[in-house]
Amino acid sequence: MHRRTAPRLARILACAAVPVMLVATGCSSDSGGSKKESAKPSQSATPAASPTPKAGTYAKLPDVCKTISDKTVDKMVPKAEKKEGKALPTADTNDSASCFWSGLNDEDVKDLQFRTLTISLKRLDPAPNLGQSADKRAQDFAAKQTTTATTADGAKDAKTEQASGIGDGASVVSTSTKKDDNDYKNVIVVARTANVVITVKYQGAGFEGAKTPNPDDMKKDAQDAAKEVVAAVAKANK
Repeated sequence: MHRRTAPRLARILACAAVPVMLVATGCSSDSGGSKKESAKPSQSATPAASPTPKAGTYAKLPDVCKTISDKTVDKMVPKAEKKEGKALPTADTNDSASCFWSGLNDEDVKDLQFRTLTISLKRLDPAPNLGQSADKRAQDFAAKQTTTATTADGAKDAKTEQASGIGDGASVVSTSTKKDDNDYKNVIVVARTANVVITVKYQGAGFEGAKTPNPDDMKKDAQDAAKEVVAAVAKANK
Protein backbone atom coordinates (compact mmCIF):
# COMPACT_ATOMS: atom_id res chain seq x y z
CA MET A 1 0.00 0.00 0.00
CA HIS A 2 2.82 2.39 0.89
CA ARG A 3 4.65 1.68 -2.38
CA ARG A 4 1.53 2.63 -4.44
CA THR A 5 0.98 5.89 -2.53
CA ALA A 6 4.49 7.30 -3.07
CA PRO A 7 4.35 7.54 -6.91
CA ARG A 8 0.89 9.05 -6.71
CA LEU A 9 2.05 11.73 -4.23
CA ALA A 10 5.04 12.55 -6.43
CA ARG A 11 2.74 13.16 -9.41
CA ILE A 12 0.48 15.49 -7.38
CA LEU A 13 3.44 17.55 -6.14
CA ALA A 14 4.81 17.82 -9.66
CA CYS A 15 1.52 19.24 -10.92
CA ALA A 16 1.35 21.78 -8.06
CA ALA A 17 4.94 22.93 -8.60
CA VAL A 18 4.67 23.67 -12.34
CA PRO A 19 1.09 24.71 -13.15
CA VAL A 20 2.23 26.42 -16.33
CA MET A 21 2.92 22.99 -17.80
CA LEU A 22 -0.78 22.17 -17.63
CA VAL A 23 -1.38 24.02 -20.84
CA ALA A 24 1.29 22.11 -22.66
CA THR A 25 1.10 18.55 -21.32
CA GLY A 26 -1.39 18.22 -18.43
CA CYS A 27 -0.82 15.91 -15.43
CA SER A 28 -1.71 12.23 -15.33
CA SER A 29 -4.63 10.99 -13.30
CA ASP A 30 -4.29 8.03 -10.95
CA SER A 31 -7.58 6.45 -12.01
CA GLY A 32 -6.94 3.62 -14.42
CA GLY A 33 -3.61 5.11 -15.51
CA SER A 34 -5.30 7.23 -18.23
CA LYS A 35 -4.14 10.79 -19.06
CA LYS A 36 -6.33 13.83 -19.54
CA GLU A 37 -5.20 17.08 -21.04
CA SER A 38 -6.50 20.33 -19.67
CA ALA A 39 -8.48 22.36 -22.12
CA LYS A 40 -6.32 24.94 -23.87
CA PRO A 41 -7.49 28.53 -23.38
CA SER A 42 -8.52 30.32 -26.54
CA GLN A 43 -5.78 32.57 -27.86
CA SER A 44 -6.59 36.25 -27.82
CA ALA A 45 -6.27 38.10 -31.08
CA THR A 46 -2.88 39.73 -31.57
CA PRO A 47 -3.33 43.52 -31.58
CA ALA A 48 -2.44 45.18 -34.85
CA ALA A 49 0.91 46.94 -34.73
CA SER A 50 0.74 50.74 -34.84
CA PRO A 51 1.95 52.13 -38.14
CA THR A 52 5.43 53.63 -38.02
CA PRO A 53 5.24 57.45 -38.31
CA LYS A 54 6.49 58.77 -41.61
CA ALA A 55 10.12 59.84 -41.63
CA GLY A 56 11.02 63.41 -42.46
CA THR A 57 11.75 64.47 -46.02
CA TYR A 58 14.86 66.38 -44.98
CA ALA A 59 17.67 64.70 -43.08
CA LYS A 60 19.94 67.71 -42.64
CA LEU A 61 20.03 71.48 -42.51
CA PRO A 62 22.05 73.81 -44.73
CA ASP A 63 24.59 76.31 -43.41
CA VAL A 64 22.06 78.80 -42.10
CA CYS A 65 24.28 81.84 -42.73
CA LYS A 66 24.44 80.89 -46.41
CA THR A 67 20.72 80.40 -46.99
CA ILE A 68 20.29 83.90 -48.44
CA SER A 69 22.40 85.71 -51.02
CA ASP A 70 24.73 88.65 -50.43
CA LYS A 71 22.37 90.72 -52.56
CA THR A 72 19.52 89.97 -50.17
CA VAL A 73 21.67 90.86 -47.16
CA ASP A 74 22.62 94.19 -48.78
CA LYS A 75 18.97 94.99 -49.42
CA MET A 76 17.60 93.99 -46.04
CA VAL A 77 20.52 95.05 -43.83
CA PRO A 78 22.43 97.90 -45.50
CA LYS A 79 25.92 98.38 -44.06
CA ALA A 80 25.74 95.06 -42.24
CA GLU A 81 28.52 94.69 -39.69
CA LYS A 82 29.21 91.18 -40.99
CA LYS A 83 27.75 90.46 -44.39
CA GLU A 84 28.43 86.75 -43.87
CA GLY A 85 26.29 86.85 -40.72
CA LYS A 86 26.96 85.60 -37.21
CA ALA A 87 26.02 82.02 -36.41
CA LEU A 88 24.34 81.75 -33.02
CA PRO A 89 25.30 78.96 -30.58
CA THR A 90 23.33 75.71 -30.81
CA ALA A 91 23.73 72.19 -29.45
CA ASP A 92 23.39 70.45 -32.83
CA THR A 93 23.41 72.39 -36.11
CA ASN A 94 21.69 69.49 -37.85
CA ASP A 95 18.62 69.93 -35.66
CA SER A 96 18.51 73.71 -35.22
CA ALA A 97 20.54 76.72 -36.33
CA SER A 98 20.30 80.51 -36.40
CA CYS A 99 22.20 83.35 -38.05
CA PHE A 100 22.10 87.06 -37.21
CA TRP A 101 22.82 90.23 -39.17
CA SER A 102 22.68 93.86 -37.99
CA GLY A 103 23.59 97.17 -39.55
CA LEU A 104 23.16 100.95 -39.33
CA ASN A 105 22.89 102.78 -42.62
CA ASP A 106 24.50 106.10 -41.72
CA GLU A 107 25.18 107.42 -45.20
CA ASP A 108 22.48 110.03 -44.62
CA VAL A 109 22.78 111.39 -41.07
CA LYS A 110 19.26 112.77 -41.36
CA ASP A 111 17.86 109.32 -42.06
CA LEU A 112 19.66 106.86 -39.81
CA GLN A 113 18.14 103.45 -40.47
CA PHE A 114 18.90 100.46 -38.26
CA ARG A 115 18.06 96.89 -39.32
CA THR A 116 18.47 93.42 -37.84
CA LEU A 117 17.73 90.07 -39.45
CA THR A 118 17.63 86.65 -37.83
CA ILE A 119 17.07 83.43 -39.75
CA SER A 120 16.38 80.30 -37.71
CA LEU A 121 15.93 76.68 -38.81
CA LYS A 122 14.41 73.78 -36.90
CA ARG A 123 14.35 70.21 -38.24
CA LEU A 124 11.90 67.72 -36.73
CA ASP A 125 12.09 63.92 -36.66
CA PRO A 126 9.13 61.53 -36.18
CA ALA A 127 7.94 60.74 -32.64
CA PRO A 128 6.99 57.02 -32.70
CA ASN A 129 5.96 57.05 -29.03
CA LEU A 130 3.38 59.72 -29.86
CA GLY A 131 2.48 58.33 -33.26
CA GLN A 132 3.43 61.63 -34.90
CA SER A 133 5.14 62.02 -38.25
CA ALA A 134 7.97 64.50 -38.76
CA ASP A 135 5.68 66.76 -40.81
CA LYS A 136 3.02 66.79 -38.09
CA ARG A 137 5.59 67.77 -35.49
CA ALA A 138 6.82 70.53 -37.79
CA GLN A 139 3.26 71.81 -38.23
CA ASP A 140 2.80 71.97 -34.47
CA PHE A 141 6.15 73.71 -33.97
CA ALA A 142 5.36 76.29 -36.67
CA ALA A 143 2.03 77.05 -34.99
CA LYS A 144 3.77 77.64 -31.66
CA GLN A 145 6.39 79.87 -33.30
CA THR A 146 3.66 81.97 -34.88
CA THR A 147 1.83 82.38 -31.58
CA THR A 148 5.05 83.29 -29.75
CA ALA A 149 5.90 85.93 -32.37
CA THR A 150 2.77 87.94 -31.54
CA THR A 151 4.03 88.83 -28.06
CA ALA A 152 7.82 88.29 -28.17
CA ASP A 153 9.99 91.09 -26.77
CA GLY A 154 6.95 93.01 -25.58
CA ALA A 155 5.49 93.27 -29.08
CA LYS A 156 2.23 95.16 -29.58
CA ASP A 157 -0.36 95.63 -32.30
CA ALA A 158 0.21 92.11 -33.64
CA LYS A 159 -1.34 91.24 -36.99
CA THR A 160 -1.13 87.73 -38.42
CA GLU A 161 -1.83 86.75 -42.01
CA GLN A 162 -1.20 83.76 -44.25
CA ALA A 163 1.30 83.93 -47.09
CA SER A 164 1.21 81.83 -50.25
CA GLY A 165 4.04 80.43 -52.31
CA ILE A 166 6.42 79.81 -49.39
CA GLY A 167 7.10 76.12 -48.76
CA ASP A 168 4.14 74.10 -47.52
CA GLY A 169 2.61 77.06 -45.73
CA ALA A 170 3.63 80.29 -44.04
CA SER A 171 2.35 82.88 -41.60
CA VAL A 172 3.43 86.52 -41.43
CA VAL A 173 3.28 88.32 -38.09
CA SER A 174 3.67 92.11 -38.00
CA THR A 175 4.26 93.85 -34.66
CA SER A 176 5.75 97.02 -33.18
CA THR A 177 8.00 97.56 -30.16
CA LYS A 178 9.65 100.49 -28.44
CA LYS A 179 13.25 100.47 -27.21
CA ASP A 180 15.27 103.42 -25.92
CA ASP A 181 12.62 105.84 -27.24
CA ASN A 182 12.90 104.36 -30.73
CA ASP A 183 9.94 102.81 -32.51
CA TYR A 184 10.69 99.46 -34.11
CA LYS A 185 8.72 97.64 -36.77
CA ASN A 186 8.97 93.85 -36.74
CA VAL A 187 8.04 91.26 -39.32
CA ILE A 188 8.28 87.55 -38.53
CA VAL A 189 7.71 84.97 -41.25
CA VAL A 190 7.20 81.41 -40.01
CA ALA A 191 7.28 78.92 -42.88
CA ARG A 192 7.27 75.13 -43.06
CA THR A 193 8.82 73.02 -45.76
CA ALA A 194 8.13 69.33 -45.02
CA ASN A 195 9.78 68.65 -41.63
CA VAL A 196 11.77 71.89 -41.41
CA VAL A 197 10.45 75.12 -39.90
CA ILE A 198 11.96 78.42 -41.03
CA THR A 199 11.65 81.61 -39.00
CA VAL A 200 12.70 84.91 -40.53
CA LYS A 201 12.66 87.80 -38.05
CA TYR A 202 13.21 91.24 -39.58
CA GLN A 203 13.36 94.37 -37.44
CA GLY A 204 13.89 98.00 -38.31
CA ALA A 205 13.87 101.48 -36.80
CA GLY A 206 14.75 105.05 -37.68
CA PHE A 207 17.19 106.60 -35.19
CA GLU A 208 17.35 110.19 -33.93
CA GLY A 209 13.97 111.13 -35.27
CA ALA A 210 14.37 109.46 -38.66
CA LYS A 211 11.25 107.92 -40.21
CA THR A 212 10.28 104.39 -39.27
CA PRO A 213 10.59 101.77 -42.01
CA ASN A 214 7.62 100.92 -44.22
CA PRO A 215 6.00 97.72 -42.83
CA ASP A 216 4.75 96.63 -46.26
CA ASP A 217 8.26 96.84 -47.71
CA MET A 218 9.59 94.87 -44.77
CA LYS A 219 6.95 92.16 -45.23
CA LYS A 220 7.82 91.75 -48.88
CA ASP A 221 11.55 91.52 -48.20
CA ALA A 222 11.08 89.04 -45.33
CA GLN A 223 8.88 86.78 -47.45
CA ASP A 224 11.37 86.88 -50.32
CA ALA A 225 14.11 85.87 -47.88
CA ALA A 226 11.98 82.99 -46.60
CA LYS A 227 11.58 81.70 -50.15
CA GLU A 228 15.37 81.68 -50.56
CA VAL A 229 15.75 79.70 -47.36
CA VAL A 230 13.16 77.13 -48.49
CA ALA A 231 15.16 76.61 -51.68
CA ALA A 232 18.41 76.31 -49.68
CA VAL A 233 16.93 73.55 -47.48
CA ALA A 234 15.86 71.55 -50.53
CA LYS A 235 19.24 72.03 -52.23
CA ALA A 236 21.14 70.86 -49.15
CA ASN A 237 19.25 67.53 -49.20
CA LYS A 238 19.72 66.63 -52.86
